[in-house]
Amino acid sequence: MRFGAYVLGALCLSLAASVQAKVYFEETFDKEWESRWVKSSWKTQEGTDGEFVRTAGKYFADAEKDAGVKTTPDARFYAMSAEMKETFDNKGKDLVLQFSVKHEQKLDCGGGYIKLVPASSAADMPAFSGDVPYSIMFGPDICGGTKHTHVIFTYEGKNILRTKKLTSVATDELTHVYTLIVHPDNTYEVLLDLEQVASGELEEDWEFLPPREIHDPEASKPEDWDERKLIPDPSDVKPEDWDQPDYIPDAEAEIPDDWDEEEDGEWERPEIKNPDYKGEWRQKQMDNPDYKGIWEAPMINNPEYVEGSGDELYRYSDLKYVAFELWQGKSGSIFDNILVTD
Repeated sequence: MRFGAYVLGALCLSLAASVQAKVYFEETFDKEWESRWVKSSWKTQEGTDGEFVRTAGKYFADAEKDAGVKTTPDARFYAMSAEMKETFDNKGKDLVLQFSVKHEQKLDCGGGYIKLVPASSAADMPAFSGDVPYSIMFGPDICGGTKHTHVIFTYEGKNILRTKKLTSVATDELTHVYTLIVHPDNTYEVLLDLEQVASGELEEDWEFLPPREIHDPEASKPEDWDERKLIPDPSDVKPEDWDQPDYIPDAEAEIPDDWDEEEDGEWERPEIKNPDYKGEWRQKQMDNPDYKGIWEAPMINNPEYVEGSGDELYRYSDLKYVAFELWQGKSGSIFDNILVTD
């Protein structure tokens, strides 16, 4: 995937221009790639495990240089991992995770994301699965009309999803490069083909911490607080002749000539729709001059929020593995050009 390699190189040059970046992991899937990656035994016994095979796919400039690894066959679980050169502690540093993916199969339902896994999960890596603790999960996920890019951080043992889904995701059959940058000032950026599609504060966009403020649980709504936006108009009075029956006897009906009251009973006029019937009367509404809006308890400082507790939300002290753990209904996604750097 030459485009992905170009973008990876461009990012490296950009980072190097401002600071000497250290590369902790780089993978372009050459012919020796299998010596660096460990296929997970997860799902092997069930016979639902898939394979990653090296290929440049249908679209490429150079079959060798553009080769990545493709998921195969359909409707399988695909999982494997590789170890970084050394454990990565991003204290005081940027954390950059980048990779390229090409959904040549027109992915209809499945994942295209990658995970960074801590050294503490080392014992579980041979059977790496969705249950193994990870630090960061990043990349596209597509299923029917649901299309978004995952950015999930693990914090205090919980996987924290972005409060608003990131819907910027490529759905065509070409190569696209996804980049996540986490800064030591607790801000982040998400790039798609080097174009920024999201950025902001970690604390604002993920619920790592309790809210700084909460509604005062001791507060109560004043008795005279009026939440009615509209009230009945006292000047609107129901007309005296409003109440009329829905149906009335037909004044033009006549008793049939052959009607025998002894045999047929007392004759009654059939009913017809009353032309004067006006339905149920409803009093007009008017703006309530005493309306104060919907009452909410005032905000107070949250006693559960500890000032300074979010100073290192960005930090992961023991990143050690890069891993895939995917399911796809239709296989054929080609991954390449993985980079982990600061």
